[in-house]
Amino acid sequence: MHLNVNGSKTYCYTGGKNYDAAKPTVVFIHGVLHDHSVWILQSRYLANHGWNVLAVDLPGHCRSAGDAPATVEAGADFVVALLEAAGIQQAALVGHSWGSLIALETASKLKVRATHLVLVGTAFPMKVSQTLLDAALNAPDIGISMINLFSRSTLAAPPSALGPGTWVHGGNTALNRRVLGSNPAVNVFHRGFMACHTYANGEAAMAQVTCPVLFLLGETDQMTPPKAAQSLVQAARSVKVVMVPSGHHQMTEAPEETLAALKNFLSTSL
Repeated sequence: MHLNVNGSKTYCYTGGKNYDAAKPTVVFIHGVLHDHSVWILQSRYLANHGWNVLAVDLPGHCRSAGDAPATVEAGADFVVALLEAAGIQQAALVGHSWGSLIALETASKLKVRATHLVLVGTAFPMKVSQTLLDAALNAPDIGISMINLFSRSTLAAPPSALGPGTWVHGGNTALNRRVLGSNPAVNVFHRGFMACHTYANGEAAMAQVTCPVLFLLGETDQMTPPKAAQSLVQAARSVKVVMVPSGHHQMTEAPEETLAALKNFLSTSL
């Protein structure tokens, strides 16, 4: 589905279902060098079990036009505008990595309009090493190799996520290159990591969140270790923490566990 958001064509994957105003809505927000496809199992399931799904390509990424967000706050402003464009009053927000910070900031702006907040592979502050920032800017292929080495704890995805025999390192490398190449005007790799690195409003934003919050963290995550989320966990009012057996790509490394946590949280917190 395409929407006009802030004057630009924006793509949202809906799980093959049409929007139904009678159903609750969940918005999925991807991280750096990703797009809507990283949520494929979780978005399809929820779309077929009572939810409107908007798994968005952020502006300047793949199928979405517009200027790629340079800050977490700009990403949050976009998500608020997306809901307005779709005519959605309330929504659950699910974000991964950079997308988790965007989801957090969005929930702080929406107040009671945010029904649930799910932070997958999150941290605050989400500092990025200077070596990786330099690689993202000056040698993106080297940077992509680095993040795939640090992010993954598995060689192949479980069958429910990407299919038997899928090589997750190679698949994610190809996705990273495709996302980077989709925007010849802006280095979305470096811009996204700088947005994570410079975001300073995490605890203040969490203080403004009124909905329940689920932290979905990877037991062996090297990019955003579980301990790096503790300042946000402590700042949240209504919080649940679920650990899954994965690195930084919970959605494909532990797809069933990630989906189960989402299902339970979204159904019991209404």
